[in-house]
Amino acid sequence: MPPRDDAPGEPDADPPRPRTRRLARSTAIFSIATGLSRILGLVREIVVRRYFGVEGSINTFTVAFQIPNLVRSLVADAALGAAFVPVFSELLEKRESLRAWRVASSLLWLTLLALGGLTALFIVTAPWLMRPFGYEGAEHELVVNLSRILFPTVVLLGLSGIVVAILNSYDEFTVPALAPVAWNLVIILGLLLGVPRTDGDDALYVYAGSVLVATVVQLLLPLPWLRGRDDRLRAVIDWRDPALRRVLVLMLPVTLGLGLINFNQVVNTFFAARFIDRNLAPAAIEAAFRLYMLPQGIFSVAIATILFPSLSRLAARGDLDAFRSTVALGLRQVGFLLIPASAVSAALAVPIVRLLYERGAFGPEQTEVVAASLAAFAAGLTFNGTMLMLNRAFFSLQSPWIPTWIALANLGFQVVLNVALYRVGVWGIPLATSLVNLAGTAGLVLVFRRRVGRIDGRRTLDAYARSLAAAVLAAGTAFAIWYGLDEALGRSGLAQVVSVGSALAVSAAVYLAAARILGIRELDALLSLVRRSRTP
Repeated sequence: MPPRDDAPGEPDADPPRPRTRRLARSTAIFSIATGLSRILGLVREIVVRRYFGVEGSINTFTVAFQIPNLVRSLVADAALGAAFVPVFSELLEKRESLRAWRVASSLLWLTLLALGGLTALFIVTAPWLMRPFGYEGAEHELVVNLSRILFPTVVLLGLSGIVVAILNSYDEFTVPALAPVAWNLVIILGLLLGVPRTDGDDALYVYAGSVLVATVVQLLLPLPWLRGRDDRLRAVIDWRDPALRRVLVLMLPVTLGLGLINFNQVVNTFFAARFIDRNLAPAAIEAAFRLYMLPQGIFSVAIATILFPSLSRLAARGDLDAFRSTVALGLRQVGFLLIPASAVSAALAVPIVRLLYERGAFGPEQTEVVAASLAAFAAGLTFNGTMLMLNRAFFSLQSPWIPTWIALANLGFQVVLNVALYRVGVWGIPLATSLVNLAGTAGLVLVFRRRVGRIDGRRTLDAYARSLAAAVLAAGTAFAIWYGLDEALGRSGLAQVVSVGSALAVSAAVYLAAARILGIRELDALLSLVRRSRTP
């Protein structure tokens, strides 16, 4: 067991300033690219809600996408990357680049063969897989057909995950972050061109087909950036290489860990469809979830993705002091960015949902349901980000069974809370998810302290408390600004843009000012980045 860092007199030092600035700069670039993707994802969601709302047959699409999405999370992009990056980065660190690329080539072909066969199996068995969600007759047939169109995304995203993991190991983050931009653009284009030319449920087939085509584009787009590296991908499967076997061994717990986290969504959809309202609840929760994930994708995913290769290299060197400092830095930055996002999302849930979704097939009654779900999701936003950061830390240590067991416990807790809370309405399921995120974070922190040592817990809690105080002030300001402008301007489209936009802008300024007054150190990284960007 690694030595603990609680010896008397041991310095509680920050990571070196140049490394902190590099992290801030890389995170900013990645956040901009990811932010563009998320904005387009939001545009995609707005288009979807305009055409389909959250009531009626769109719920069959939401359900149909759950199993392919679960399988993807189990054995495709994120799981492959989380198991592959530490091994690939370790080989690069040891200057065994040719071997690293041979391992990557072997994994690519194994992925194609394994996921191709798995995709075919799931297409055949789709009628039985979709039966538990409770749809009958024509609705069941629609769910099955949609899922069969969506299942091939599993193998495509598996291959894409390997390509992205290679690029991330070389600290190339921007291009992989831009690939989802193309994914969203293709879907938006497909919806705008296809849906007006179709009637009834055929529009859902247009949606599913657009997702499939977009996934092909997402796979192909980053491939040119593999050129000029240490080697290239080849048609080879080298079973004898211990590094390949190590990736496959790591994949089992990583797959279970990440998959169990995503299995919670399937459980949520099951409860929503079977016990609440199968023609409203699944799509309403999904619509709220997309808004909830916007700050998550821009901030915490960026921080965890940027830090993951560095953590893998530090773990390979055995530099536990720098490893702990980097994890602590990541946790504090996640809190600094997500705590205000959580508070403001809850305070402005109704006007945000009304502004973005309430048009076409999406009516005022649906706004109330989705907004309540968004506020419930927002309560656990920060803990979702901290879980992502801590999971990456354990993956970097090549100790993926730890987050796996915690994810398994979380799954059981999710079921218990769903049983207890679904009766309060649609928003009870998101609230259960937020409580599960809190429990998962607590479990990961406790195990991390025992496994690796302290991670500046006192300083991190202090930073979180200060951020929370500033966030409460920002959220109160946001609501007051919105309420006053809403009363004065009304609810035309332009008036809503002004009232909600002004509330968000002023609350951001209030938060940053309060952070400066309260001495929140995480603000310094952002300010240093701004100063450096202005330097000729």
